[in-house]
Amino acid sequence: MKVTIKDIDITGKRVLIRVDFNVPLKEGVVTDDTRIRAALPTITYALEQGASVILMSHLGRPKGKPADELKMDPVAKRLGELLKRTVKKMDDCVGDEVARSARELKPGEVMLLENLRFHAEETANDPAFAKQLAGLGEVYINDAFGAAHRAHASTEGVARYLPAGIGFLMEKEIRYLSRALEAPDRPFVVILGGAKVSDKIKVIENLLEKVDSMLIGGAMAYTFLKAQGEAIGDSLVEDDKLDLARELLTKAEARGVHFILPCDHVVARELTEGAQTSIVAPGIPDGWKGVDIGPKTVSEFKVYLEEAKTVLWNGPVGIFETRPFDKGTREIGLAVAELSGVTTIIGGGDSVSAVRQLGVTDKMSHVSTGGGASLEFLEGIPLPGIVAIPDLAGKKG
Repeated sequence: MKVTIKDIDITGKRVLIRVDFNVPLKEGVVTDDTRIRAALPTITYALEQGASVILMSHLGRPKGKPADELKMDPVAKRLGELLKRTVKKMDDCVGDEVARSARELKPGEVMLLENLRFHAEETANDPAFAKQLAGLGEVYINDAFGAAHRAHASTEGVARYLPAGIGFLMEKEIRYLSRALEAPDRPFVVILGGAKVSDKIKVIENLLEKVDSMLIGGAMAYTFLKAQGEAIGDSLVEDDKLDLARELLTKAEARGVHFILPCDHVVARELTEGAQTSIVAPGIPDGWKGVDIGPKTVSEFKVYLEEAKTVLWNGPVGIFETRPFDKGTREIGLAVAELSGVTTIIGGGDSVSAVRQLGVTDKMSHVSTGGGASLEFLEGIPLPGIVAIPDLAGKKG
């Protein structure tokens, strides 16, 4: 177990918190404040303990130089509304003025630094830059799970110079994902979707050691189906991954894992909104592309879900962003939401968008805030932003 914010005496101290405020903006307004809200428990706790809070985050990809459209001002405004207090927004994240303002911060006050990625030293994990950031606080807390897979100055470098711990959001992410990988209630069922097998190879390999059933949807299913000799028409396929797909299928069989591929398909000639669709099984005729799992597949997936005690879902099972190819993903999302007495984990990325659009986020046990970070965690890769935080004395993990 890692040191958490509760394990450190932060009373009256300047607490430097790395948050993930990489939120969508439109015309200078935050259009989705989910990530800001996710950080509130850690920020509020620090304020209640009489700390002064210095927040730092990246926003977008400004490539190491300032960009007006990626300034943190709209984020500071929205955070102030949610906290119901003034958030002091700085014009930079390092420098004499920032250092002075940090020193002058009083208990209960909140300061937000400018976009970290306006400095190329952030992504380069430059030690001098990390030291400058560390100089702003007396304690460092990393609550940015969405950036934990990056060894950047604010996620890894700073932890070398200050007493360090994780925040409540990071703690929750680690707890749910670790438990799924190390000690899941069984049966443990994983739903994997998305376009490419190549994006999920390591996740599949790692999870095959741990799961009871793996339900495969999305375009990556067609690579597995073609590897088994099934006709897939003009569907997206990774021909260079067919041998690998066969290997994975053999491994699943050897381990007694139910590796379930779609048995019917929604197909279309065009990948456009409102395109004419048809349902075929098995095999997809030439001239047609698989765009979603069919109704029989949805029913089969539900049979496995209803028996599950732990469900992990990563990736939509069809071309979710284009209607009517979103039906399978919607049905699976609702089926997972309706499970009772089951630990349900939504593993980042597009699956999060799906459950949010369905309005069932609060029915899931845990919805991960990190796309790339949750994928790497599920691959079994140690994340630099977590590794950098010390373990609690006598407890590993």
